[in-house]
Amino acid sequence: MSSTEDESSWVKWFCSLKGNDFLIEVDEDYIQDRFNLTGLNEQVPHFKRALQLITDMDDELSTKGKRTANDLADQAAELLYELIHSRFILSPRGMQTMAIKFKRGDFGQCQRFLCENQNCLPVGISDVPGEGTVKLFCPRCRDIYIPKMTRHQQLDGAYFGTGFPSMLLLSMPELRPVVPSRKYEPRLYGFKIHPLGMKAPRAGVKQVAARKQDSVCSSHGGSTNTMSNVSKIIMNSKANVKR
Repeated sequence: MSSTEDESSWVKWFCSLKGNDFLIEVDEDYIQDRFNLTGLNEQVPHFKRALQLITDMDDELSTKGKRTANDLADQAAELLYELIHSRFILSPRGMQTMAIKFKRGDFGQCQRFLCENQNCLPVGISDVPGEGTVKLFCPRCRDIYIPKMTRHQQLDGAYFGTGFPSMLLLSMPELRPVVPSRKYEPRLYGFKIHPLGMKAPRAGVKQVAARKQDSVCSSHGGSTNTMSNVSKIIMNSKANVKR
């Protein structure tokens, strides 16, 4: 493939769109291997047409200027590439490419102060397309965050799936960061606050309220018993007088 044809390829064009810079270009050999596409024909409508668009086998799209995202076939092509991308980044070649972007910090840094700008990895909250946008996983604090850039907040999380960060860090242990040595501890006037201290006031209020309710119920119960005893004495006295 010449350089001119490579510049106008569908994959290169799609990854260059605004907000798609988290994505990597899937190798053409990987897409052409039907084994890697097993089961996708059942998930993607217009599968053959979509595959033709991705592999630039459609004669109607000779230039990238004719490409749009409004046609049903174009939408099917995006869905197909999404599912292929999520599989490709779990392959050795895909993980190597994603590892390079991770080291460069292309996915952004952790928003937590004590993580000291730790580079993050993209992750999805679901493997099903359309169920959630991409999030950033910090391998240092092991939490997820919303991407800072708004253009990334619209990217589907299924492009990466739920298991990509774990697979990458398990396969490349040298990328695992050191566990933070510092941890934030709430203090008041220099003294540490016990974790139960934030719960004690509310628990105390509930206990006081419960005691008041018990005292009211017991007082009401005692007065009722007293009145019933008095009424019994009066009834017995009236019965004695009649006799």
